[in-house]
Amino acid sequence: MQIFKKMTLGHNGPEVSKLGFGAMRLSSVWGGPVRDERESVATIQAALDNGINFINTGDFYGAGHNELLVREAIKGRREDAFISVKFGAVIHGGQVLGMDLRPLSIKNFINYSLVRLGVDYIDLYQPCRMDNSVPVEDIIGTVADLIREGKVRYLGVSEITAQQLRQAHAVHPVTALEIGYSLADRQIESDLLPAAKELGIGVVAFANTAEGLLTGNLTAPLPPGVNSYLHHFSRFQGENLVKNLEKVEVLKKMAADKGYTPSQLAIAWVNAQGDHIMPLVSINQRQRLQENMAAMDITFTAEEMQTLNTTFAPGAILGSTYLQR
Repeated sequence: MQIFKKMTLGHNGPEVSKLGFGAMRLSSVWGGPVRDERESVATIQAALDNGINFINTGDFYGAGHNELLVREAIKGRREDAFISVKFGAVIHGGQVLGMDLRPLSIKNFINYSLVRLGVDYIDLYQPCRMDNSVPVEDIIGTVADLIREGKVRYLGVSEITAQQLRQAHAVHPVTALEIGYSLADRQIESDLLPAAKELGIGVVAFANTAEGLLTGNLTAPLPPGVNSYLHHFSRFQGENLVKNLEKVEVLKKMAADKGYTPSQLAIAWVNAQGDHIMPLVSINQRQRLQENMAAMDITFTAEEMQTLNTTFAPGAILGSTYLQR
């Protein structure tokens, strides 16, 4: 295994790769087609071979299918992988029915995940969201119990508020916060990111390309059937999309001038926000791996950073999205 850039996840936390591997797109989560499993397993293994050891999955990704792919990929090399698992979402027929964060359910979820993954412990275990149906103290307290039992090593949280983060951390030290963060989605900079930094919590940042907005591949209007779920959000509709894509043109020009893709620059911007922040990138085939790794070497001049931060200032992107709740 090669040595990729490393970071400490949280204050005095484990050492992990500075780039995270998001495995979600390797499974059919929302009813889409299932990818070639051999290629999926090979893609995870290629990431591990290149020193990307942070592997992010969820017990509800493909109803356990995603964890089974990870299991196959880490056979004989458990110590090469730092496995992050999200739990709590209830999905049926490609639709999210709600959340189940009851302590009894969490104790049930963990055992199924351990069996599917073929491991004795999970490195980072986290509720995928808080919906106020169960007190934060009960959810986090249950994961803390699992840590004491040796089934989990570190506590993570995902998609929560600054207040909830402080509540969770008061029950048991939180190692990592998983949250959507990109040039186009900077609302967490006002309170959640400062709270995480103050508490010494690492940040695992997903959706670096803002659901495809920053890839430079979208056109207005969106073609029917292409990324169909995007049609539900006003960010991708009508004049909002037209105006938003005008801003993306700035990113595209800078990327062309620097010899990279817009997606690479979007990842690089997230990476540049701090040593405590990990870009979490969904990689679904081996040929995309080197492109994403190369993004971690991109640097910006002060002028380039100013241009990006001004063009994509908080609130500059119009319309709502899944990432804005």
